[in-house]
Amino acid sequence: MDAEHIKYLNDKRTDKFPQVLQKFNEENANLFQFEKFHKNDVWVNLWKAVFSILNDNNMEQYHIECLNTIRILSRDESSLCNNNIVPDVGCLLKLAHLALGTSTISTATTPDTDLSFNVDIVVEALKCLCNLVFQNPEVRRECARQNVVDLIFQRLSSSSQTESSIEFFDMKLLFLITALDITVRSRVLIELNGLTYLTEVLDEKLRSIADFSDKQFDILVELLKVMFNITSSTDKSPSENEIQSLHLTSVVRELLLRFGEMKTNRERSVVSHSIDLLTNISSSCLSELMIKCEGTAVTEGNRRIYENRNVTALDSILRYLHYVLEDNEKNSSTHKELVQPVLAILVKCVSSNPIMRHYVRSVILPPLKDVYTRPEEGNELRNYLCRLQATPNLVVRNLTYELLLLCCKKSQGRLIKYFGYGNMAGLFANAGLMNGRKAENLEFSSDSENSDTEEYNKMEHAINPVVGCYTPPAPNPLKDMSEEQKEHEAEKLVNLIDQLDRYGIIKPCRINSEGKPEPVEHVLQLQEELPQQQQQVHQKGNK
Repeated sequence: MDAEHIKYLNDKRTDKFPQVLQKFNEENANLFQFEKFHKNDVWVNLWKAVFSILNDNNMEQYHIECLNTIRILSRDESSLCNNNIVPDVGCLLKLAHLALGTSTISTATTPDTDLSFNVDIVVEALKCLCNLVFQNPEVRRECARQNVVDLIFQRLSSSSQTESSIEFFDMKLLFLITALDITVRSRVLIELNGLTYLTEVLDEKLRSIADFSDKQFDILVELLKVMFNITSSTDKSPSENEIQSLHLTSVVRELLLRFGEMKTNRERSVVSHSIDLLTNISSSCLSELMIKCEGTAVTEGNRRIYENRNVTALDSILRYLHYVLEDNEKNSSTHKELVQPVLAILVKCVSSNPIMRHYVRSVILPPLKDVYTRPEEGNELRNYLCRLQATPNLVVRNLTYELLLLCCKKSQGRLIKYFGYGNMAGLFANAGLMNGRKAENLEFSSDSENSDTEEYNKMEHAINPVVGCYTPPAPNPLKDMSEEQKEHEAEKLVNLIDQLDRYGIIKPCRINSEGKPEPVEHVLQLQEELPQQQQQVHQKGNK
């Protein structure tokens, strides 16, 4: 792109500039580095020349090519920030049919009602606006001044008559604005009553569309992303939030019931974003994920009945967790952040409702039959969650701990039974359960949780509680040693431990009153507490 080409644009030479733009767009379709356009002000001159055509209604036949050029140029964040592009936002809003009407009163805002618009031009203008909103805070502020969010909602009210491509980019633009401008979230939630309205839109789509196309799935995902942003705002009163959240949860339940089998990537994406949305909903509303029905335990295809509740939606969340954990291990490039939301929502579910806790426990921790395999080996949810405790992601690890604690009603015995003490030591230390005390202030139901199978009972005496499975008897390494050899090996062990201690690799600890390990100043402190510990063990043995 040289000065002569830009002159064709400024002169609006229709015999020259269309070919110039077409060539530019084809050559730079995947361009994201614009250093070569910074020389001689090529970027800014091209930007101004293209907008001179976009502002000319007589040049409408060339607007799509011009908008493609602007979309490419709008990827250059530095040029957008170094040049005043705000006046050009109005032109894009007009082309996107999100400009204010000229015949309305000052307090009202309505989008253009001219139905003879070019869909492709509207879509391309929306793409440009999405790029600009993402890249430039001044553009976001201009969109707020122009009440763009209001106009999108008004157009959404007639979405049945709106092209799906326009609706998709409307939602994408709304998502970017609400994601990057926190103040807009409160306005959408309170002034525009956006959450209630979007919930109705979502519900209407589920009731009216029998077979979702790829475009409709994409709109659904963008809609869920917008609702996630809006529900991140906490400006409404708790009572208002709960009323809205109950309805929203029931609609999300229908989403999970409909797409919970996750037959395609798009269905899986809907489930993923539904789970993200649920993380913003109050725990007291999550019981809406279940439906009252007859039957105690029924499995028919994808339908799950448990304790007189249809728990199919909850089962979809568990199956999504299994998919994400499996995919993370198979494909290291998978986004690890997908694990955190699903663990968070399961923790909220099991802590808020006993039936949900019972069902989640029955799936994660079914009755033990295989007592010969370590808990961290295998492809069941229990095995994946056991391995997840070794993740370096502290948030994910803590959520995993919390989920397992709640499923086991914070019983050390159950946790050791299912996972082995070796895998649970870190959890016990963090939760203050190292001294064997029972967790306080717990309100669990008194349901029977005897999950011992015949296989488990038969081998229970031989199960190694440290590794969590049966281990064959090992030969005694001291059997053929003389007393002198034993003494020599003991001295070597003492010296090795002493070296580890002196280099700070290990530290002697004791269990404090909170059930957590704490370092001791001197090893003699451990001896001081031996009589007390022996007395506690003796008292427990007499109970």
